[in-house]
Amino acid sequence: MTIYNKTSTDSKNIHLDLHSSMLRKLGLIGGLSWHSTLEYYIYLNQIVNDHFGNNTNPPLVLLNLDQYCIHELQRSDNWDVIAKMLIEACHQLYKAGASAVMFCANTPHKVYNDVQQHSMIPILHIGDAIGAAVKKRGFRKVGFIGTIFSMEEPFISQVLKDNYGIDMIVPDKKEDREKLHAIIQKELVLGILKPETKKYILDQIVLLEAMGAEGIILGCTEFPLIVGQNDLELPVFNTTLLHAQMGADFILGV
Repeated sequence: MTIYNKTSTDSKNIHLDLHSSMLRKLGLIGGLSWHSTLEYYIYLNQIVNDHFGNNTNPPLVLLNLDQYCIHELQRSDNWDVIAKMLIEACHQLYKAGASAVMFCANTPHKVYNDVQQHSMIPILHIGDAIGAAVKKRGFRKVGFIGTIFSMEEPFISQVLKDNYGIDMIVPDKKEDREKLHAIIQKELVLGILKPETKKYILDQIVLLEAMGAEGIILGCTEFPLIVGQNDLELPVFNTTLLHAQMGADFILGV
């Protein structure tokens, strides 16, 4: 005969409910690309696991966008439509119970202000994750590689300068910036990792160091898929990891 101990079971359930209620639900706008979205998911789960010292998983809601469509809109300079897509994604994540949202990439932050204005919940800016990490190291000048948009427009560099007093430098030659952009969109987002591509990226980082960079920001969430700290003596700032850490801190309330 099975004896059901209601008091013991109820007490355990209450404990589990309290444990879950400690964590805030985070919405992820992914697919930008799905390869780096996967890294976000891994990092967020691992950081929360490590925090508790067990297999506690964070409450996440993922909305996967169509990157092909977004790239086509970028090429036609149709950022208003991209902003509307992200606003709708934020609304869906809010309805799903998310208390904050993250764009799982650097480039969508180009329309951050427009989207945040229409979002019911805060959007965790990747520039703040980067700035806090760079400032902690005491650096004032850092190199940055990313898409043509994030290298040439101020939506990340301005956050670093205004909020953290950090100067951001990018490859000096237009053709190098264009080639890095092409590498991201034609290779890395498709999971194509070539040795010659890695060498080119590392060569660009060497040039940034010669320009006075104290560290290097991998300012596209795909770059950590091909280069990392083990490849360089210059300190590397992995924006995927830094942004994920910011998201985990929100979830944990720290």
